[in-house]
Amino acid sequence: MRLQHSGILFGLLVAIFLAPSEGFWPWPTTSTTPAPPPPPPEPKLSPVIFVPGDGGCQLDARLNKSSSPYFVCEKTSNWYNLWLDLEQLVIPMVYCWIDNVKLYYDKATRTTHNTPGVETRIPGWGDPEVVEWIDPTRNSAGAYFKDIANVLVDLGYVRKMNIHGAPYDFRKAPNENKQFFIDLKQLVEDTYEANNQSAVTFITHSMGSPMTLIFLQEQTLAWKNKYVRRQISLAGAWAGSFKAVKVFAMGDDLDSFALSAKILKAEQITHPSTAWLLPSPLFWKPSEVLATTPTRNYTMAQLKEFFNDIDYMTGWEMRKDTLRYSKNFNPPDVELHCLYGDGLDTVERLQYKKSTIADETPKLIMGLGDGTVNQRSLRACQYWSGYSSAPVSTLALQGVDHMKILANGDVLKYVRTVMQQP
Repeated sequence: MRLQHSGILFGLLVAIFLAPSEGFWPWPTTSTTPAPPPPPPEPKLSPVIFVPGDGGCQLDARLNKSSSPYFVCEKTSNWYNLWLDLEQLVIPMVYCWIDNVKLYYDKATRTTHNTPGVETRIPGWGDPEVVEWIDPTRNSAGAYFKDIANVLVDLGYVRKMNIHGAPYDFRKAPNENKQFFIDLKQLVEDTYEANNQSAVTFITHSMGSPMTLIFLQEQTLAWKNKYVRRQISLAGAWAGSFKAVKVFAMGDDLDSFALSAKILKAEQITHPSTAWLLPSPLFWKPSEVLATTPTRNYTMAQLKEFFNDIDYMTGWEMRKDTLRYSKNFNPPDVELHCLYGDGLDTVERLQYKKSTIADETPKLIMGLGDGTVNQRSLRACQYWSGYSSAPVSTLALQGVDHMKILANGDVLKYVRTVMQQP
């Protein structure tokens, strides 16, 4: 009996010592193999908000008019796309379009309103679609921020989650876009919270850059440090553009041979944003000549006389309403990347053959810029270098024009590199 017990005891001891190494023991044992390290945390993506320039977002209209300028023009309609729809810009439909998109200035209230019976709205707040494509049919002529958005998607971004659009009524100047600034602040804060409290990046173009500057000037430094990571400005019209003078004088054909500047002028000059984009007195000297005639010159200091002589004093009134924004050039106090085209012919002066300039088409005297915005305005962001508490980086791209900068390969690479930084 003793031998039997001894055999059983020996068998149990053998089992105890062998089982762990042979994997038979029924409960967990300590392994000598170290556990794999945890995966590195995914880098935070700074959510992006696109702020467009003049004409850089969709605009809808609804009609209930008592009259129309031509028999082909509809007087009533449900909501439809007013901008951009190329079919509406051809004769004779362009006359209907002008009547529906132009503004009327009220000197008493210092504000503008639509043609009676025309209601307008800016669709798609927060949706990048309305600033990626100005034309909702995605006609190639209406491509806007779409190439930059595609770069972001390649980096792991998701539209409507960490890519947003901030469209606004680009016909109007900052003084009539106060609700936009309120809504933009809310969009920034909501986007920050929805993305693991990640500070946002503004990507802005043309007039959208000074619009964003005004917004940032209105915020406290503490708020900006918390909610804003950076601003990437493309072709920023920081100090306005002489092209605005040209628009008031003769209109603009939107760089299309199929369109008439003289016809489009009827609505273009009614936009307060055009007056806001007139050359800034901080970057154009009072003595600088804007226009010449056989008998006199018009300098920056004589801009009021110029408006009087082209018979459009409403332009001067709108200029007075917006001048305070041009004169405030305090820095944004956020990290700024300022990219712009250069080296292209850009209008900088008008030359008239006659002394009477109303309804006359002047010769365009060219300087340098990106074809739309003058060099000094594009470079104005350099003024903040060493003066701002936040870093300012600038990049001039030779031969890149005002609109093509949005799809330029070097710009897309730059955006990709910057947006991969924490």
